[in-house]
Amino acid sequence: MYKKDQSRPVNKSTEQVIYGIHAVAEALDIGKDINKVIIQQDTKNDATSGIMSLCKQRHIPFQLVPKEKFNFLREKNHQGVAAYLSAIVYQSIEEILPALYEAGKVPFIIILDRITDVRNFGAIARSAFCGGVDAIVVPFSETAPINDDAIKTSAGALLKIPVCREKNLKTTLEFLNQSAVTTVACTEKANKHINFIDLKVPLAIILGNEEHGISNDLIRKCESIVKIPLEFGVQSLNVSVAAGIAIYETVRQRMNK
Repeated sequence: MYKKDQSRPVNKSTEQVIYGIHAVAEALDIGKDINKVIIQQDTKNDATSGIMSLCKQRHIPFQLVPKEKFNFLREKNHQGVAAYLSAIVYQSIEEILPALYEAGKVPFIIILDRITDVRNFGAIARSAFCGGVDAIVVPFSETAPINDDAIKTSAGALLKIPVCREKNLKTTLEFLNQSAVTTVACTEKANKHINFIDLKVPLAIILGNEEHGISNDLIRKCESIVKIPLEFGVQSLNVSVAAGIAIYETVRQRMNK
């Protein structure tokens, strides 16, 4: 059963690069947690085509890159293929949420829609851990890799807070809505201020991409749409700052209940 223990990590750092057609294909086939795969542009054959197909099936990003990108492996038999493994083991929100209810907790979840900047991701994770967030949910693609930079920016929080990588965030929101979790989109497009809604309930707050915000498809799945009050003509905040404010407004309300 999932149990959050702040005294010890729930994730173990295992970041590494694997290389070679067979090694990468096997890692994909057995379901290793992979951030991305790179394939040398002039290495086109049935084996690399098969790896690209596996990446598509598992929703794992892959890039065709010039041979110079493999200079760090120049003394290795990389065969024009390498995979960057995640620094953590991803978990499942469908397993974590029932365990939170079973433990008598009021779930608090953060969902990140296409947050691609590693430092923003790390800063959000740091605020989330300090604010008692139970899990962070991210999509399979268009998300910042959880690497050493992300872990460093998070001050190690990414090794202590569960991170769930889900294939379809719309499906995840539907699951949360059906599980008595209030889903809240935090966006400058909203009319209602975040401090005017009840955040003491089982809660999932979603924040969006640094440039484009939350996708409209996801906003439509949320039960509430809110924004952070801004003054002096400021139109928006950095997403990590917005996340910190949303998290601590939730903390404030829960402390005063």
